[in-house]
Amino acid sequence: MRPKRYSRRELLGATAGIGIAGLAGCIGDGNSATETETAASAGEQIGEDTTQVGMIYALAGLDDRSFNDAANRGIQRARLDYGISFSNHEPDTAKDISALQRQLARSETPAYDLLCCIGFVQQESLGTIASEYPDQKFMIVDATVDAENVASYVFKEHEGSFQAGHLAGQLTSREITLGTGTTNPEERTVGFVGGVENDLIKRFEAGYRAGVSYADSEVTVRSSYVGNFADVQTAFDIAQGMYDDGADIVYHAAGGAGLGVFQAAQAANRYAIGVDADQSRSNPRYADVILASMVKRVDNAIYSATSNVVDGGFQGGSIIPLGLESDGVDLVYGTSLEPAIPKAVKTAIQTSREEIVAGRITVPTEVEG
Repeated sequence: MRPKRYSRRELLGATAGIGIAGLAGCIGDGNSATETETAASAGEQIGEDTTQVGMIYALAGLDDRSFNDAANRGIQRARLDYGISFSNHEPDTAKDISALQRQLARSETPAYDLLCCIGFVQQESLGTIASEYPDQKFMIVDATVDAENVASYVFKEHEGSFQAGHLAGQLTSREITLGTGTTNPEERTVGFVGGVENDLIKRFEAGYRAGVSYADSEVTVRSSYVGNFADVQTAFDIAQGMYDDGADIVYHAAGGAGLGVFQAAQAANRYAIGVDADQSRSNPRYADVILASMVKRVDNAIYSATSNVVDGGFQGGSIIPLGLESDGVDLVYGTSLEPAIPKAVKTAIQTSREEIVAGRITVPTEVEG
């Protein structure tokens, strides 16, 4: 293993949250943020056996109240439980990702025991860089890389999305008044807003459509894609159009852009379903319209990969699937609206969950037709 060498400035600066300019200055336009966190207090010497983890986030960056923030919670939990040190890196473009992966893989100060690559956009470059640095351990979320030094964590988002669709399909078929919104059972229409139209996000849509149909085959599902995960205004416009066309509930898998869906739901006095994290908590100003969120436990994936490295059980070369059975995905009700959701609806959701876990319901991964 490469020797770990720390200057006094690094030891103190990590605790104070000082960025490591040497890692950030070589990539992009200098705007990509890096921040180091450590379990040590100011002035405390870090042992040479401290596990070092580099976090390379998806393009939406931190404070997305969703995917990246969930990953950050996972590494924060690992820091508290294991005393590891970590650095945060937020690329601005796909080109930055490749540069960051290479820069951190060859770093000696610190020498990283694990690099966490968050999001499918990192897959292609990691396939190359993992082969260039065979002694460096990597993990990737939401994609697979066939390499002995890469642990690939993939989620069965279609299973959790089925649950979201089952909820939406049941509620749009009922006359419901929750919080400040209402449904119109005469329309029986729901919506789906995706970020980028690719195989991953299509799995969200496929599961959602299947869940809606399972609840009521007569419900109409409208879908559209933003084209990225950051354009809040476009997501707002798309969702607003769906609500204007009779949709009671819109489920989004659009990352940070999904904020626009919540805004449109409030403006229309309708409802939304969040994604990746419990967005009624991370976005409390929209709690009055968020029925539920399809949670992807990205935090568990990060925590598991880190603890495996700490314990000497790194799962390089493996694909680790996380679905309903392993609590990798789940449907969590909104903090404000949960008490008002009919008990019969919740019971049906629990039953379909058990049926999926038991293998009696097979959830599609592709949109039919």
